[in-house]
Amino acid sequence: MFVLLIELIAVLGLLLLADRWLHRHLQGLMLLLTGDEELSLWLYAIVLLPGVVLHELSHAFVAKLVGVKIGRISILPKKVGKRIQLGFVPIQETGFVRASLIGGAPLLTGTLAVVTIGYLVFGTPEILSALSAGDWLAGLRGLADAVRAPDGWLWAYLVFAISNTMLPSRSDIHAWPLLGLLLVTIVALIALAGGTDLILEGAGRFLTMAVRWVILLGASTLLIDAPIFPGIFLLQKVLERVRGVRLEYR
Repeated sequence: MFVLLIELIAVLGLLLLADRWLHRHLQGLMLLLTGDEELSLWLYAIVLLPGVVLHELSHAFVAKLVGVKIGRISILPKKVGKRIQLGFVPIQETGFVRASLIGGAPLLTGTLAVVTIGYLVFGTPEILSALSAGDWLAGLRGLADAVRAPDGWLWAYLVFAISNTMLPSRSDIHAWPLLGLLLVTIVALIALAGGTDLILEGAGRFLTMAVRWVILLGASTLLIDAPIFPGIFLLQKVLERVRGVRLEYR
């Protein structure tokens, strides 16, 4: 379990850094390509459109499932203060349990989509096994085979768009602390009733399974992002030289 936790921390750290880097540099690249702030915003949104659509539809589907009314779904980008909003679903005010389920829906559907594509199209488990065993040649060979899979570039693009738009926004997680408090209270009551061993055993199994899924998800995302990031970086540097400007990210 200790090794799994180290892998989890490493993957999550890299995933958060990659997500932040991608969104900032993708916006910068579109600005360099167009020279127009509004047009660059639209191009940035179009690149990530499949993921945005899945994200907002996930909110809407779960809201309907739990009986919460929604407004008109929007997938049009707009600036909200200093951040960019790629999509939005107005949702009726509701309790924190249902709000937490609705807010977490894109993470669940995105995870299922990315892991499914990784399993069925790219053979992600085999690649990760080779890399974790230190067989980098076999891992790279597996990556090359994955790209040559039928419609491999299309599937890679879908994983790229979905995995980089599935993380919850601030508005998605506003009810999570209350849900966490409720779960802690339930666990405490079960423990007081003499169910400590049952809790520990069940929690251990659940955490192990959850950690393995998160590692697989994060690794699948990073494997897809890995060849894309250098391309974005190099193209940005070329355009900076051509236009005689230099982008600064704050």
